[in-house]
Amino acid sequence: MATIFIRDLLLRTEVGFNEHELGKKQDLLLNITIHYELEGEQISDDPIAALDYRSICKTIVDMVEEHRYNLLETVADKVVKYLMSIERIQKVEVTVDKPHALRFSRSVALSLTEERK
Repeated sequence: MATIFIRDLLLRTEVGFNEHELGKKQDLLLNITIHYELEGEQISDDPIAALDYRSICKTIVDMVEEHRYNLLETVADKVVKYLMSIERIQKVEVTVDKPHALRFSRSVALSLTEERK
C-alpha cells in the first residue's frame, strides 16, 4: 500500500447559496490523501505502472471548476466518488477549504473519508 498526498490544490468555482455568493467564483483549496495498491512500480521504476496522479488531478480540476455547488459537502462527495471509482484506490480523504467563508476565520473546511470494505 502507498499513499499520495495532493496538497493545496487551488480551484475556482461557484460555491454557496447565500445571495452575495451567487454568480461569483470563489477559491476552494482541496487536500486529498489517496491510499492505493502498488503494482510493482516501486521496483520496476516504470511510470506506466504508477498511479497517474497528474491525470487524476486534471479530472478533479475539470469536475470542480465546471460545475456550481451549494455545499462543500457536495464538492467533497463528488471528488471522493470519482477517486473511489479507480479500482486500485483503497481509501481516500478529501478536505475542501473555503477561504474567508467566515469573517474572522482563515477558512471553513469539510472533510470526507471513504474506504473499500
